[in-house]
Amino acid sequence: MHSLQKSAVAALLLNSTLWGLSWTGTRALEGMGLHPVWATAAIFSACALLLVLLRWRELPRLWRHPTLWCVGLATGLTNCSFNVAVAYGDVVRVILLFYLMPIWTVILARLFLHEAITPRSLARVALGLGGAFIVLYQPRLGLPLPQSLPDWMAVLSGLLFAITNVLLRRLHGLSDGARAVSMLAGSGVLAGLLGVGLSLAGMIAWPLHVPLAAWPVVGLWAVLFLVSNLCLQYGVARLPANITAVIMLAEILVASSSAWVLGAAGLRAQDIVGGILILAAPWIVRDRRPAVQPA
Repeated sequence: MHSLQKSAVAALLLNSTLWGLSWTGTRALEGMGLHPVWATAAIFSACALLLVLLRWRELPRLWRHPTLWCVGLATGLTNCSFNVAVAYGDVVRVILLFYLMPIWTVILARLFLHEAITPRSLARVALGLGGAFIVLYQPRLGLPLPQSLPDWMAVLSGLLFAITNVLLRRLHGLSDGARAVSMLAGSGVLAGLLGVGLSLAGMIAWPLHVPLAAWPVVGLWAVLFLVSNLCLQYGVARLPANITAVIMLAEILVASSSAWVLGAAGLRAQDIVGGILILAAPWIVRDRRPAVQPA
């Protein structure tokens, strides 16, 4: 593996590590009275502002490529639903359900990119769904479907992230900066609009009485997510898809181990078995195309 690939691997590992620890920031802010939707709005708005200051020349591309707005919408919904799920649900369970995402990617890529569904991709779908059923199964509840709002939000966020991936694949010819601006700005704007709507409806509280101690946490995670997104853009453009998928699974290990160490989630035997099946799923489909070279 040459130096360019090594740096891409390191970038994706850093991205996965930061996302695997992101639940700590979301829960800390929720404990200070900042709802996860408002926390998402604040963090990603600050994140987008920082990036625009660095990459302001990318802004005209947003007007020339309307699909970038779809990327922003899908990313914003992904981050809102994921942050709500990890704030109120079991962290390990949420992360495992989110990583059904490769299954949705196979289906969406067939529908919208006309990519073939091979026997291996069908095996990946079967493994992933089997793992999810094991994680969700409770004898008293019968059919192992998501039973709580965090469960459903985790599944939804994985589906939305798969949509984001399909859209990004269609926009692979654009610069890393243009895609990053659309993702971060979309997250901030969409989360802000959702926050206003939900607050007006009385479903969540307005962020009027949040202590000053919360805002340094917002600033810290804005910087961390900016670094994370730039690492993601760098890594996915320089490695084959199969390697990228495997590396990004490090998020599961970071999130589950940190949640277990910090006492935020229990770890059942069925979670381990189901998690192994979900982790194994991306290995089934091996993308044998050469790595994408940077422009």
